[in-house]
Amino acid sequence: MLNENSKSKTLGEFLKSRRNRLQPEQAGFSDSYSQRRTPGLRREEVATLAGVSATYYTWLEQGREVTASREIIENIARALQLSADERQHLMELWNPNEPEAVISIDTMLNPQWRDIISQLSYPAFITNERTQVFAWNDAANEILIDFNALPVSERVMLRLLFTDSGLRYRMVNWEEFVLHSVAVFRTYYDKHQEDPWFKELVEQLSAESAEFLTMWKLHNIQRKKVSRVYIQPQDVTKAVTYDIHSFVSLADHPDLHVCIYTPIFSDN
Repeated sequence: MLNENSKSKTLGEFLKSRRNRLQPEQAGFSDSYSQRRTPGLRREEVATLAGVSATYYTWLEQGREVTASREIIENIARALQLSADERQHLMELWNPNEPEAVISIDTMLNPQWRDIISQLSYPAFITNERTQVFAWNDAANEILIDFNALPVSERVMLRLLFTDSGLRYRMVNWEEFVLHSVAVFRTYYDKHQEDPWFKELVEQLSAESAEFLTMWKLHNIQRKKVSRVYIQPQDVTKAVTYDIHSFVSLADHPDLHVCIYTPIFSDN
């Protein structure tokens, strides 16, 4: 049975994107590469590597709600040569014991957290899995974006990364950073597939930015981790290196992340 909005459909789309990414020679099928119309493995080749029938694997990619054991999913993950983050994402999409449900998103913030980050000297802000920004300090206003000047509806960090020309100009490793950001957001998008807000943002950004659309079609998956960014402050000749630390699961807001930009000082 097909369900256009099910977790099974999302799982199928993810499997297809990873299959299309994997080149035949990487999986030992180089002899037949010249006969292929498109890059990537064929479904039957993934099925052979995973030890399942081609029909069964095809049903998984089509989003049919078929029963798959953990062993089968792990075999498919190995066949597709998934990274650790991708493997974890696949297991979360597969989880047969967890009923599908709408997962709530925090859109309110305890005032005490605003007070805490306001005391930090380094740029810091608080965001949720939609990347909506709810609180920030003076350093974030000065070095990143003047959040005070933005309407509430425009304080969406992922969108600002693509549409704020000032931030893009100052972020020396912009492309590397946004590739990671889009991949992290994809994990949230798949997690909150019943929330129309995510689909609306992706449609809006796809229309506004060809670069976002290209990155989104890659279907990359990454977990949030310490990431490095190089920012060229205004009226300064040398870029400042920051490590971004993200702290999650606040006691009363498990969906929120506190992001702190910690400068890395060179000995030179």
